[in-house]
Amino acid sequence: MKKNETKPFDLDDPRLTAYALGELDGEEARAVEAWLATSEEARAEVEAIRGFAVVLESELSTSEGRELTATQRRAIGERSERFGKLRRRKVVRRVGFAVTGLAAAAVVVSLCFPNVMSKRFRIGRADNAPHASSIVRPSNAAHRRSTHALESLRGLGYASDGLGYGGVGGDDGSDRLRSLGYVEDIGYGEGPSAEAYAPIVDNDFVRVADDPLSTFSIDVDTASYANVRRFLLQQSTLPPADAVRIEELINYFPYDYPAPDAGQPFSTSVEIASAPWQPAHRLVKIGLKGREVNFAERANANLVFLLDVSGSMNSPRKLPLLVDAMSMLVGELDATDRVAIAVYAGNSGLVLDSTTCSEKPMILAALERLQAGGSTNGGAGIHLAYEVAQRNYVEGGVNRVILCTDGDFNVGTTSEGELVRLIEDKAKGGVFLSVLGFGSGNLKDSTMEQLADKGNGNYAYIDSRMEARKVLVEQIGGTLVTIAKDVKIQVEFNPAEVEAFRLIGYENRVLAHQDFNDDTKDAGEIGSGHTVTALYEVVPKGVSLEAPGVDPLRYQTPTEESTAASSGELLTLKLRYKEPEGSTSKKLEVPVRDRGASLDAASPDLRFAAAVASFGMLLRDSKYKGDANWDQTLDLAREGQGADAGGYRLEFQLLVQRARALAGE
Repeated sequence: MKKNETKPFDLDDPRLTAYALGELDGEEARAVEAWLATSEEARAEVEAIRGFAVVLESELSTSEGRELTATQRRAIGERSERFGKLRRRKVVRRVGFAVTGLAAAAVVVSLCFPNVMSKRFRIGRADNAPHASSIVRPSNAAHRRSTHALESLRGLGYASDGLGYGGVGGDDGSDRLRSLGYVEDIGYGEGPSAEAYAPIVDNDFVRVADDPLSTFSIDVDTASYANVRRFLLQQSTLPPADAVRIEELINYFPYDYPAPDAGQPFSTSVEIASAPWQPAHRLVKIGLKGREVNFAERANANLVFLLDVSGSMNSPRKLPLLVDAMSMLVGELDATDRVAIAVYAGNSGLVLDSTTCSEKPMILAALERLQAGGSTNGGAGIHLAYEVAQRNYVEGGVNRVILCTDGDFNVGTTSEGELVRLIEDKAKGGVFLSVLGFGSGNLKDSTMEQLADKGNGNYAYIDSRMEARKVLVEQIGGTLVTIAKDVKIQVEFNPAEVEAFRLIGYENRVLAHQDFNDDTKDAGEIGSGHTVTALYEVVPKGVSLEAPGVDPLRYQTPTEESTAASSGELLTLKLRYKEPEGSTSKKLEVPVRDRGASLDAASPDLRFAAAVASFGMLLRDSKYKGDANWDQTLDLAREGQGADAGGYRLEFQLLVQRARALAGE
């Protein structure tokens, strides 16, 4: 092979495992993605690796220094079978069940995937602590890797000769883990919870005779899904009901919607089938697909990283993960793009003035130097970030502040109302906002969601390096490049066909009907390639509904039905949107008929979206969950898995199983 020739890929290539675990960036990642596009076998391997990694992290992270249970061993063993790689199964069975606790995850991954030590499993290592790779030095032979690892673990007191947990001095191993710098405390928690979530009240059924319209702002945020995953996998507990925003669970996943016509910012599609949790009702799936913009061909970017370095960020899953995430993003930018780094704690400051990405080493070095400490003056930091962004504004380009924080604003401008008004005012200057949330314990979810909403941006929660890669590498165009703003949906239901309807999710995005035509009213944005999905549960005409109605009016009678009511149309879908730099909206209108399709005849996308909605209703214990249950949800998810190139739908099935177990069912 010539010196500069790239080695061909095969299924044993370490780059495949590195890609699956989120360890590849830039050209290496793009090379793997090009291969995946041509190899179904390789895509299946990535899916299997990611699925196994989720189970491995989940089961080992809940052990907390105890021997794995039979259920945990079975879960890992079943997933390892999906690999079909004998050496990996042997390593996992021989070593994976002999080691326990948080350090175990790092060791097992280094053995199962000897060519890459995933940062996803580097759990809170202190700067001077030995890394798992220094504890276990894999040799070339799989059995020697296993034997050496086990001997090393025995020497450190992690494993006994009986392949069970050996302890140290009779305790549970917590002190040894702390002394090695793997954890601040056993488990993933970061102290007593002071997390803040806005209250959610499920949308009720609305009788069409009382109000035939439903109006709301679209939402492409995905934070709730990653946060729910954190609760289920890292903290082994069901999430609070108010942490579950069903629309964000649904919109975490891409769907196979048609590309928009030339000149249009997005396409629209509608599908209708039976509702799985209430078969007498209909489930309406509305889908939008944003225009794809080649990220390499887009206009120059002017980005300001606004990074929270306060004391509350001093945690392995906060500032170190933040630095990793932003380094990934820098790796995707072109030489002509610009990055500035502003930080805030007790005071705000400019770590790096706006710098072209031809100086990437300088930008990355500035990120690596960050340290956490002090209180959180978020308001001052936001002022500074927008000042820098506006000073370097690129006409027609990508101008954006990226706020990375746990949301714990406790000095200066502190109230949510003040922060929202500040962001609204700054966003009018053409600089949009993205918000990335980190960590647990004091996550201020409600504040961050509001800031992203009012700042013409999106909100994602980063619970792992793999999630950072999804948001900032795989979906970088959707995260940074806006193709339409102030996107509103209004649905008019036909009283001749519909008794009542209920919008599933979007509770904090509901608008007054008159806001649909009011261009001064803010709404959501769609990024390049984004898909947006909304679900309605519809009660057909003549089907009984137990819901309170409205008393007959004294001074007027209900409006008479028009001739269009006899058309057989179920509804009319109306959308309004503005161009990214426009101020006047455009309108689209699409009538929709119900062809009476059964759930069995529905597309994989509809069945999968129904599974996610059912999952959300079960987590929220919604009064509208009907006949939904964990087994039905899992069956729907499996039926709707489809191609699943990124492995995200497979991971969802694992979350359903974990939630079912935590719910005791």
